[in-house]
Amino acid sequence: MGRRLQTDRRIGTEGRVVARLTAAYLAVFVVVIAALSVLAFAFVAGSYRDALAPALDTPEGQRGLARALHAVVAGILLVDAALVIVVGAGSYALARAAVHPLMAAREREERFAADAAHELRTPLAAIASVAQAARTQQAPEQDMALQTITERALEAGTLVGDLLTLARNEVAEALIREPIDVAAIVSQVVRDTREAAEARGVALQFDGRSALVEGDQRRIVQLVRNLLENALRHASTRITVRVEPEGHDVRISVWDDGSGVPSGLRSRLFERFAKGPESTGSGLGLAICRWVARSHGGEIALEGTSCFVTRLPLGDYPTPEREPS
Repeated sequence: MGRRLQTDRRIGTEGRVVARLTAAYLAVFVVVIAALSVLAFAFVAGSYRDALAPALDTPEGQRGLARALHAVVAGILLVDAALVIVVGAGSYALARAAVHPLMAAREREERFAADAAHELRTPLAAIASVAQAARTQQAPEQDMALQTITERALEAGTLVGDLLTLARNEVAEALIREPIDVAAIVSQVVRDTREAAEARGVALQFDGRSALVEGDQRRIVQLVRNLLENALRHASTRITVRVEPEGHDVRISVWDDGSGVPSGLRSRLFERFAKGPESTGSGLGLAICRWVARSHGGEIALEGTSCFVTRLPLGDYPTPEREPS
Protein backbone atom coordinates (compact mmCIF):
# COMPACT_ATOMS: atom_id res chain seq x y z
CA MET A 1 0.00 0.00 0.00
CA GLY A 2 2.79 2.41 0.94
CA ARG A 3 4.72 1.62 -2.23
CA ARG A 4 1.60 2.19 -4.33
CA LEU A 5 0.98 5.57 -2.67
CA GLN A 6 4.62 6.50 -3.26
CA THR A 7 4.31 5.50 -6.92
CA ASP A 8 1.09 7.48 -7.30
CA ARG A 9 2.75 10.49 -5.72
CA ARG A 10 5.70 10.22 -8.08
CA ILE A 11 3.39 9.91 -11.10
CA GLY A 12 1.41 12.94 -9.91
CA THR A 13 4.58 15.00 -9.48
CA GLU A 14 5.85 13.93 -12.87
CA GLY A 15 2.51 14.86 -14.44
CA ARG A 16 2.59 18.35 -12.95
CA VAL A 17 6.15 18.93 -14.13
CA VAL A 18 5.29 17.69 -17.62
CA ALA A 19 2.22 19.96 -17.70
CA ARG A 20 4.23 23.03 -16.69
CA LEU A 21 6.98 22.27 -19.18
CA THR A 22 4.44 21.66 -21.97
CA ALA A 23 2.72 24.97 -21.17
CA ALA A 24 6.07 26.77 -21.27
CA TYR A 25 6.98 25.25 -24.65
CA LEU A 26 3.54 26.06 -26.03
CA ALA A 27 3.56 29.63 -24.69
CA VAL A 28 6.82 30.35 -26.50
CA PHE A 29 5.39 28.96 -29.71
CA VAL A 30 2.14 30.94 -29.39
CA VAL A 31 4.05 34.20 -28.94
CA VAL A 32 6.18 33.45 -32.01
CA ILE A 33 3.25 32.34 -34.19
CA ALA A 34 1.19 35.36 -33.12
CA ALA A 35 3.97 37.73 -34.16
CA LEU A 36 4.38 35.95 -37.48
CA SER A 37 0.60 36.00 -38.07
CA VAL A 38 0.45 39.76 -37.49
CA LEU A 39 3.27 40.27 -39.95
CA ALA A 40 1.62 37.95 -42.48
CA PHE A 41 -1.70 39.77 -42.17
CA ALA A 42 -0.02 43.16 -42.58
CA PHE A 43 1.76 41.94 -45.71
CA VAL A 44 -1.38 40.42 -47.28
CA ALA A 45 -3.50 43.45 -46.36
CA GLY A 46 -0.94 45.75 -47.98
CA SER A 47 -0.92 43.62 -51.12
CA TYR A 48 -4.73 43.66 -51.32
CA ARG A 49 -4.85 47.45 -50.86
CA ASP A 50 -2.29 47.92 -53.61
CA ALA A 51 -4.26 45.62 -55.91
CA LEU A 52 -7.63 47.25 -55.14
CA ALA A 53 -6.36 50.83 -54.86
CA PRO A 54 -8.43 52.21 -57.80
CA ALA A 55 -11.65 50.79 -56.32
CA LEU A 56 -11.13 51.67 -52.68
CA ASP A 57 -12.81 55.06 -53.17
CA THR A 58 -16.10 53.30 -53.75
CA PRO A 59 -18.27 51.58 -51.07
CA GLU A 60 -18.24 48.37 -53.07
CA GLY A 61 -14.43 48.34 -53.17
CA GLN A 62 -14.16 48.91 -49.43
CA ARG A 63 -16.70 46.14 -48.72
CA GLY A 64 -14.76 43.79 -51.02
CA LEU A 65 -11.49 44.58 -49.24
CA ALA A 66 -13.12 44.00 -45.86
CA ARG A 67 -14.50 40.61 -46.96
CA ALA A 68 -11.10 39.63 -48.35
CA LEU A 69 -9.31 40.65 -45.13
CA HIS A 70 -11.87 38.74 -43.03
CA ALA A 71 -11.17 35.67 -45.09
CA VAL A 72 -7.42 36.19 -44.61
CA VAL A 73 -7.88 36.51 -40.82
CA ALA A 74 -10.02 33.36 -40.73
CA GLY A 75 -7.43 31.45 -42.75
CA ILE A 76 -4.56 32.60 -40.56
CA LEU A 77 -6.46 31.70 -37.38
CA LEU A 78 -7.36 28.28 -38.77
CA VAL A 79 -3.73 27.54 -39.66
CA ASP A 80 -2.55 28.88 -36.30
CA ALA A 81 -5.03 26.65 -34.45
CA ALA A 82 -3.86 23.57 -36.34
CA LEU A 83 -0.24 24.45 -35.66
CA VAL A 84 -0.94 25.02 -31.94
CA ILE A 85 -2.57 21.58 -31.68
CA VAL A 86 0.32 19.87 -33.47
CA VAL A 87 2.99 21.76 -31.55
CA GLY A 88 1.10 21.18 -28.29
CA ALA A 89 1.19 17.42 -28.85
CA GLY A 90 4.86 17.64 -29.77
CA SER A 91 5.59 19.77 -26.70
CA TYR A 92 3.90 17.21 -24.47
CA ALA A 93 5.93 14.37 -25.98
CA LEU A 94 9.14 16.38 -25.68
CA ALA A 95 8.36 17.31 -22.07
CA ARG A 96 7.67 13.67 -21.21
CA ALA A 97 10.92 12.56 -22.83
CA ALA A 98 12.86 15.26 -20.96
CA VAL A 99 11.25 14.81 -17.53
CA HIS A 100 10.96 11.03 -17.22
CA PRO A 101 14.73 10.30 -16.99
CA LEU A 102 15.14 13.12 -14.47
CA MET A 103 12.32 11.82 -12.29
CA ALA A 104 13.69 8.28 -12.52
CA ALA A 105 17.15 9.54 -11.49
CA ARG A 106 15.62 11.43 -8.58
CA GLU A 107 13.75 8.31 -7.48
CA ARG A 108 16.98 6.28 -7.61
CA GLU A 109 18.80 8.90 -5.55
CA GLU A 110 16.03 8.93 -2.95
CA ARG A 111 16.03 5.13 -2.76
CA PHE A 112 19.82 5.06 -2.50
CA ALA A 113 19.78 7.63 0.31
CA ALA A 114 17.14 5.63 2.18
CA ASP A 115 19.09 2.39 1.73
CA ALA A 116 22.34 4.06 2.82
CA ALA A 117 20.67 5.48 5.92
CA HIS A 118 19.25 2.06 6.75
CA GLU A 119 22.58 0.27 6.32
CA LEU A 120 24.49 2.87 8.36
CA ARG A 121 21.90 2.84 11.13
CA THR A 122 22.71 -0.75 12.15
CA PRO A 123 26.46 -0.40 12.94
CA LEU A 124 25.99 3.06 14.44
CA ALA A 125 23.18 1.81 16.69
CA ALA A 126 25.42 -1.06 17.79
CA ILE A 127 28.21 1.39 18.61
CA ALA A 128 25.86 3.54 20.68
CA SER A 129 24.32 0.62 22.59
CA VAL A 130 27.65 -1.05 23.37
CA ALA A 131 29.16 2.25 24.49
CA GLN A 132 26.16 2.90 26.75
CA ALA A 133 26.39 -0.58 28.29
CA ALA A 134 30.15 -0.27 28.83
CA ARG A 135 29.62 2.63 31.24
CA THR A 136 28.45 0.23 33.98
CA GLN A 137 30.79 -2.71 33.28
CA GLN A 138 34.03 -3.81 34.89
CA ALA A 139 37.42 -3.58 33.15
CA PRO A 140 37.34 -6.95 31.22
CA GLU A 141 33.81 -6.30 29.98
CA GLN A 142 34.78 -2.77 29.06
CA ASP A 143 37.69 -4.05 26.97
CA MET A 144 35.34 -6.37 25.10
CA ALA A 145 32.82 -3.56 24.62
CA LEU A 146 35.50 -1.22 23.31
CA GLN A 147 36.67 -3.91 20.89
CA THR A 148 33.10 -4.27 19.62
CA ILE A 149 32.83 -0.50 19.26
CA THR A 150 36.06 -0.45 17.25
CA GLU A 151 34.88 -3.24 14.94
CA ARG A 152 31.50 -1.62 14.33
CA ALA A 153 33.10 1.79 13.72
CA LEU A 154 35.48 0.24 11.19
CA GLU A 155 32.54 -1.45 9.47
CA ALA A 156 30.71 1.88 9.28
CA GLY A 157 33.86 3.57 7.93
CA THR A 158 34.24 0.89 5.26
CA LEU A 159 30.60 1.30 4.29
CA VAL A 160 30.99 5.06 3.99
CA GLY A 161 34.11 4.57 1.86
CA ASP A 162 32.21 2.22 -0.44
CA LEU A 163 29.39 4.75 -0.76
CA LEU A 164 31.86 7.48 -1.67
CA THR A 165 33.36 5.21 -4.35
CA LEU A 166 29.95 4.63 -5.89
CA ALA A 167 29.20 8.36 -5.77
CA ARG A 168 32.04 9.05 -8.21
CA ASN A 169 31.49 9.08 -11.95
CA GLU A 170 32.47 6.02 -13.98
CA VAL A 171 35.02 7.94 -16.03
CA ALA A 172 38.69 7.37 -16.76
CA GLU A 173 39.63 10.60 -14.95
CA ALA A 174 38.66 8.92 -11.67
CA LEU A 175 41.57 6.45 -12.04
CA ILE A 176 45.32 6.54 -11.67
CA ARG A 177 46.17 4.74 -14.89
CA GLU A 178 49.39 2.89 -15.63
CA PRO A 179 50.42 -0.29 -17.45
CA ILE A 180 49.63 -3.23 -15.14
CA ASP A 181 49.67 -7.02 -15.49
CA VAL A 182 46.20 -8.20 -14.48
CA ALA A 183 47.35 -11.79 -13.97
CA ALA A 184 50.06 -10.71 -11.51
CA ILE A 185 47.59 -8.58 -9.54
CA VAL A 186 44.97 -11.31 -9.38
CA SER A 187 47.60 -13.88 -8.40
CA GLN A 188 48.68 -11.70 -5.46
CA VAL A 189 45.09 -11.22 -4.26
CA VAL A 190 44.54 -14.98 -4.49
CA ARG A 191 47.65 -15.60 -2.37
CA ASP A 192 46.45 -13.06 0.19
CA THR A 193 43.05 -14.77 0.35
CA ARG A 194 44.25 -18.37 0.46
CA GLU A 195 44.67 -18.48 4.26
CA ALA A 196 41.09 -17.34 4.81
CA ALA A 197 39.90 -19.89 2.26
CA GLU A 198 41.79 -22.73 3.95
CA ALA A 199 40.32 -21.70 7.30
CA ARG A 200 36.88 -22.28 5.82
CA GLY A 201 37.87 -25.55 4.17
CA VAL A 202 37.70 -24.08 0.66
CA ALA A 203 40.30 -24.91 -2.01
CA LEU A 204 41.33 -21.79 -3.93
CA GLN A 205 42.72 -22.47 -7.41
CA PHE A 206 44.27 -19.94 -9.80
CA ASP A 207 45.19 -20.18 -13.45
CA GLY A 208 46.30 -17.11 -15.38
CA ARG A 209 48.12 -15.71 -18.38
CA SER A 210 49.78 -12.32 -18.39
CA ALA A 211 47.59 -9.57 -19.78
CA LEU A 212 48.59 -5.90 -19.75
CA VAL A 213 46.00 -3.15 -19.39
CA GLU A 214 46.01 0.59 -18.78
CA GLY A 215 44.41 0.63 -15.37
CA ASP A 216 44.37 1.58 -11.73
CA GLN A 217 46.04 -1.20 -9.75
CA ARG A 218 44.33 -0.27 -6.49
CA ARG A 219 40.90 -0.46 -8.11
CA ILE A 220 41.62 -3.78 -9.85
CA VAL A 221 42.73 -5.21 -6.50
CA GLN A 222 39.48 -3.92 -4.98
CA LEU A 223 37.43 -5.59 -7.72
CA VAL A 224 39.15 -8.98 -7.38
CA ARG A 225 39.09 -8.89 -3.58
CA ASN A 226 35.36 -8.15 -3.57
CA LEU A 227 34.69 -11.02 -5.96
CA LEU A 228 36.77 -13.42 -3.85
CA GLU A 229 35.07 -12.33 -0.63
CA ASN A 230 31.72 -12.87 -2.29
CA ALA A 231 32.81 -16.32 -3.48
CA LEU A 232 34.10 -17.25 -0.01
CA ARG A 233 30.73 -16.41 1.53
CA HIS A 234 28.96 -18.85 -0.79
CA ALA A 235 31.47 -21.55 -1.79
CA SER A 236 31.11 -25.07 -0.43
CA THR A 237 34.55 -26.57 -1.14
CA ARG A 238 36.17 -24.89 -4.15
CA ILE A 239 36.82 -21.55 -5.85
CA THR A 240 38.47 -21.25 -9.25
CA VAL A 241 39.96 -17.99 -10.54
CA ARG A 242 41.17 -17.57 -14.13
CA VAL A 243 42.76 -14.73 -16.08
CA GLU A 244 43.12 -15.06 -19.85
CA PRO A 245 43.21 -12.75 -22.88
CA GLU A 246 40.11 -13.06 -25.04
CA GLY A 247 40.12 -11.04 -28.24
CA HIS A 248 40.73 -7.41 -27.39
CA ASP A 249 39.90 -7.96 -23.71
CA VAL A 250 41.25 -9.76 -20.68
CA ARG A 251 38.77 -12.12 -19.04
CA ILE A 252 38.81 -12.45 -15.23
CA SER A 253 36.49 -15.19 -13.99
CA VAL A 254 35.74 -16.13 -10.39
CA TRP A 255 33.69 -19.30 -9.94
CA ASP A 256 32.55 -21.07 -6.77
CA ASP A 257 30.74 -24.34 -6.21
CA GLY A 258 28.04 -22.83 -4.02
CA SER A 259 24.31 -22.93 -4.65
CA GLY A 260 24.49 -19.98 -7.04
CA VAL A 261 22.69 -16.66 -7.21
CA PRO A 262 18.92 -16.94 -6.64
CA SER A 263 16.94 -16.27 -9.81
CA GLY A 264 14.99 -13.45 -8.17
CA LEU A 265 18.22 -11.56 -7.41
CA ARG A 266 19.95 -11.80 -10.79
CA SER A 267 18.19 -8.84 -12.44
CA ARG A 268 19.41 -6.43 -9.74
CA LEU A 269 22.58 -8.22 -8.72
CA PHE A 270 24.91 -5.27 -9.35
CA GLU A 271 22.66 -2.63 -7.80
CA ARG A 272 23.61 -0.98 -4.52
CA PHE A 273 22.52 -2.91 -1.41
CA ALA A 274 21.25 -5.82 -3.50
CA LYS A 275 21.81 -9.02 -1.52
CA GLY A 276 20.12 -12.29 -0.73
CA PRO A 277 18.26 -12.98 2.50
CA GLU A 278 21.17 -15.02 3.90
CA SER A 279 23.97 -12.69 2.81
CA THR A 280 26.18 -11.18 5.50
CA GLY A 281 27.80 -8.54 3.29
CA SER A 282 26.86 -4.89 2.88
CA GLY A 283 25.40 -5.37 -0.59
CA LEU A 284 27.88 -2.91 -2.09
CA GLY A 285 30.69 -5.25 -3.17
CA LEU A 286 29.30 -6.22 -6.57
CA ALA A 287 28.13 -2.66 -7.25
CA ILE A 288 31.71 -1.51 -6.68
CA CYS A 289 32.97 -4.28 -8.98
CA ARG A 290 30.72 -2.94 -11.74
CA TRP A 291 31.91 0.61 -11.04
CA VAL A 292 35.57 -0.47 -11.34
CA ALA A 293 34.94 -2.48 -14.52
CA ARG A 294 33.03 0.30 -16.26
CA SER A 295 35.47 3.00 -15.19
CA HIS A 296 38.13 0.95 -17.05
CA GLY A 297 35.93 0.72 -20.14
CA GLY A 298 34.95 -2.87 -19.35
CA GLU A 299 31.98 -4.75 -17.94
CA ILE A 300 31.13 -7.45 -15.43
CA ALA A 301 28.40 -10.07 -15.69
CA LEU A 302 27.16 -13.26 -14.09
CA GLU A 303 27.60 -16.28 -16.35
CA GLY A 304 25.67 -19.33 -15.31
CA THR A 305 24.64 -19.27 -11.65
CA SER A 306 27.90 -18.69 -9.79
CA CYS A 307 30.62 -17.47 -12.19
CA PHE A 308 31.37 -13.74 -12.24
CA VAL A 309 33.22 -12.66 -15.39
CA THR A 310 34.94 -9.28 -15.74
CA ARG A 311 36.20 -8.10 -19.10
CA LEU A 312 38.67 -5.22 -19.35
CA PRO A 313 40.14 -3.82 -22.60
CA LEU A 314 43.71 -4.86 -23.20
CA GLY A 315 46.35 -2.16 -23.55
CA ASP A 316 48.31 -1.69 -26.75
CA TYR A 317 51.13 -3.93 -25.59
CA PRO A 318 52.46 -7.30 -26.77
CA THR A 319 50.95 -10.09 -24.68
CA PRO A 320 53.60 -12.36 -23.11
CA GLU A 321 53.35 -16.06 -23.77
CA ARG A 322 52.22 -18.33 -20.96
CA GLU A 323 55.12 -19.36 -18.81
CA PRO A 324 55.50 -23.11 -18.31
CA SER A 325 54.02 -24.27 -15.00
